[in-house]
Amino acid sequence: MAQIIDGKGLAGKLQANLAKSVADMKETYGITPGLVVILVGDNPASQVYVRNKERSALAAGFLSETVRLPESTTDETLLKEVEKYNQDDRFHGILVQLPLPEHIDEQKVLLAISPEKDVDGFHPTNMGNLWSGNRVMVPCTPAGIMKMLEFYQVPLEGKTAVVVGRSNIVGKPMAHLLIEQNATVTLTHSKTQHLPEVCRTADILVVAIGRGHFVTKEFVKPGAVVIDVGMNRDETGKLIGDVKFDEVAEIASLITPVPGGVGPMTITMLLEQTYEAAMRSLSPKEE
Repeated sequence: MAQIIDGKGLAGKLQANLAKSVADMKETYGITPGLVVILVGDNPASQVYVRNKERSALAAGFLSETVRLPESTTDETLLKEVEKYNQDDRFHGILVQLPLPEHIDEQKVLLAISPEKDVDGFHPTNMGNLWSGNRVMVPCTPAGIMKMLEFYQVPLEGKTAVVVGRSNIVGKPMAHLLIEQNATVTLTHSKTQHLPEVCRTADILVVAIGRGHFVTKEFVKPGAVVIDVGMNRDETGKLIGDVKFDEVAEIASLITPVPGGVGPMTITMLLEQTYEAAMRSLSPKEE
């Protein structure tokens, strides 16, 4: 039976340490890390994420603000809101909660966020820095997964890793972070042929395909480490992952649960990157 990776527990420890660092920052430099989250519309999942982010930010001693805009908000209104916070020195991190309503140009909005305040790591400048080995801001979910693998002392060098899902938010940056640690990585997706066989080659399997219980034990090599990024609802409304947990846990060596696995670590990395952005905002002499 697999050991369960306790993302919630690890996130709690890291956020407690971060709260101490924030208190030191306030005392030493007189500044408080500031994070603003802009939420457009009333997507229920987004509402939950934003509440959790706000709660965690306040608990760590951050200046936290949430801007809630109606579903009918125009590109122009949203871009003005982003620019307002680009110019506000009290805020070191700006996060526009995705997905945005369909009528809004998501790419235009992400481009409008100052790269120095893009704590989600989605701006093309930050993506380019990541891929060129000069990373500053990294997409928070892959960054959180790397922290979990490090904490649980999962060896990566020379290991075979398979990432299921090729999004800019998880799949692509995840593959790159694993390559940086000298893993041999296969990036797969819904069009990959013989997907179960490809997944069965993995020592580390990261699943972010957005389909509930898609990965069964047929996809998993005995003893593999399985990271489930999925957040789906089953027919009863229960939160489930992309991995069929009960049967995969019987053959994996380590596995993340849903909920309580990857999600809390994503929020932790968001806070850590906001803190780091606040540190970088200080002059080189003070830093």
